[in-house]
Amino acid sequence: MKFGIIGAMETEVATLKEHMSQKIVKKQAGMEFVEGFLATSVPVVVVKCGVGKVNAALCVQILADLFQVTHVINTGIAGSLSQELEIGDVVVSEVAVQHDVNVSIFGYPLGLVPGMQQAFIPADPALIQMALLAGESLTRTDSSLEALVMRKGCIVSGDQFICDPVKKEWLIQQFHATCCEMEGAAIAQAATLNQLPFVILRAISDKADGSATMDYPVFEDLAAKRCACLVEEMLRQYDC
Repeated sequence: MKFGIIGAMETEVATLKEHMSQKIVKKQAGMEFVEGFLATSVPVVVVKCGVGKVNAALCVQILADLFQVTHVINTGIAGSLSQELEIGDVVVSEVAVQHDVNVSIFGYPLGLVPGMQQAFIPADPALIQMALLAGESLTRTDSSLEALVMRKGCIVSGDQFICDPVKKEWLIQQFHATCCEMEGAAIAQAATLNQLPFVILRAISDKADGSATMDYPVFEDLAAKRCACLVEEMLRQYDC
């Protein structure tokens, strides 16, 4: 196995890169791909793809073509669309959908990209289970993560930062969404087309309710590091 680990921003991958061994950096399409090992001996390629769906999909294709990864993990932060989620809680993708894709005038369901079999793209069950088990392990062994809450759900992605309560409610009603961000569903589409198992892990950094300007700067780093810890624990479990 060889894991491609993608974050949109540096804060989402910095911890992982610091913990890697035998690092080799390669640049492609304006991105730095750091190849090496995590959790002692698990081969990985860690990359900051940049914000947005185009960057995310392009990154997956490079990981598939140039680095021959076998699995994809998207780590990062998101805005909550559930009253049950608080800052720092983690959403594990069951499915991902692009909320800003709309060709319904031609009879397609909302969110469905023509040519894809379904709008809601399912994550790999084995990777979902790995993430949940890693979360359980962290709550037992890391006192700083005793309150870690993890929830499976639907992650919606679009090229916009969601802070409008009306838009938030629309996402919940239309997609039964758990959280919103800007890359995951594009990663899901690209991974699926390349037959790569994937999972998206998103730590909640804001409530997507108009308070983002207050919450985001305070909690972004905490949420990103929490998600990175989860990724590392997944790989440690795998390495065992």
